[in-house]
Amino acid sequence: MNTNMKKIIVPRAEHGISRSLMSPNGVKVLYKLKEQGFTAYLVGGGVRDLLLGREPKDFDVVTDATPNQLKKLFRNCRLIGRRFRLAHLHYQDEIIEVATFRSAADAPVEEPGEPAPEPEIPESGREGRRHGPRMLKSDDGMVLRDNVFGTPEEDALRRDFTVNALFYNIADFTIIDHAGGIEDLRNGLIRTIGDPLVRFTEDPVRMIRAVRFASMLGFNIEERTEAAIVELSGSINKATPPRLYEEVLKLLLMGAGERTYQMMRHCGLFEPLFPHFDAWLSRESEGFPHARVGKALEWVDERLGGGEQVSAPLLIALMFGEYLEEKVAGFRAAGAPPQQATEMAIAAFAGELAPTVAVPNRVLLAVREILSCQQRFQKTPGRNGRAVVGRAIFADALAYLGFIEKLSPGKRSLAEWWRRFAAEQPAPPAEEAQETAPEAASVEGKGKKKRRRRRRKKPAPAAV
Repeated sequence: MNTNMKKIIVPRAEHGISRSLMSPNGVKVLYKLKEQGFTAYLVGGGVRDLLLGREPKDFDVVTDATPNQLKKLFRNCRLIGRRFRLAHLHYQDEIIEVATFRSAADAPVEEPGEPAPEPEIPESGREGRRHGPRMLKSDDGMVLRDNVFGTPEEDALRRDFTVNALFYNIADFTIIDHAGGIEDLRNGLIRTIGDPLVRFTEDPVRMIRAVRFASMLGFNIEERTEAAIVELSGSINKATPPRLYEEVLKLLLMGAGERTYQMMRHCGLFEPLFPHFDAWLSRESEGFPHARVGKALEWVDERLGGGEQVSAPLLIALMFGEYLEEKVAGFRAAGAPPQQATEMAIAAFAGELAPTVAVPNRVLLAVREILSCQQRFQKTPGRNGRAVVGRAIFADALAYLGFIEKLSPGKRSLAEWWRRFAAEQPAPPAEEAQETAPEAASVEGKGKKKRRRRRRKKPAPAAV
């Protein structure tokens, strides 16, 4: 890590950040810490986005106050995390995250009075007390715990990317740059702080974050940083499957999903996350490449850009739809009826994803319902048309149908017919809506068995 980087201080007159653009709660936190004698900065994406003229989603604070001090200072404080000890300050409409300045040193540093979650041999002079290490790494260098407190400069230099290591100082309204983030913002570059091979080994998910920031900001990934991602891409699966699922959702639901998808494949991150799907993408079907994934993500980006919401089940159904439809067709060809073929396809898909990206069972169930509805939509209205409209998944299933029709427009739009039909229907009774909701069954499609009511035995006639 380069510790010889010259610190740059940008005065208020030379940057466009105003307190009026910040979260009022975030400003209150900064001022309260300052008034209590602590150093406190706005840090990370909030500073970066304000400098770029973007509206920040989060306002994070970093300070020299320890977690226990924050707990005493703020009544709305909740301490969270084992790997990184953080304070969440809960307000009515947002949470302000506050962290203590961290160091990259390996020496254990403890906060007085803080219970240690993992015991080690007692220190001399502290007989009977056990203290866990505040910095803990695996044998291959992956950071497992990081609660070593440090200076502002040390905290900046242990962050992931230069553009995320900028501080806004509430004391004099300056921007403090320890890592060259201002220059990289001007040049549109995502660059790790220090050796990218080391930083990505410490936390493999940083590789996904590099792609996310580059896609979201329209930046390029700096040459050495990109080379390290290509070299270490196979190690992405060292992160847990549930965490990777959350990261993939962030990647694809930020409004630049198509560009993100292309960058992931280019950097080699897509294949270890979705090995079976990536192998299928590499093959052609009937002489044609699989271009529908990119078109689906472009469609998602358009909806998000228009202020519409895209649910996780709809995203998964759109992205993997053609792949799943081929699986369904294969099971149908083997003799399975339509609904069973869909259930078998989703079950097989769930088994493929489980070791890498753990999509929750409820999401996969909803994907199954979206695909099942497509066959039902062919009958207009057919029996129980109102029940179809009343299903919890109806809106997502209809959106899926609309995307499919956009790929190959026909003379008659089934999606438009169902939209009009749905608009004409009164709201279904609560009991009916509950009956038409997706089954709380397993991915294999097996529902819960109904219990048979036992008849009470009539009492034997009293003896005469």
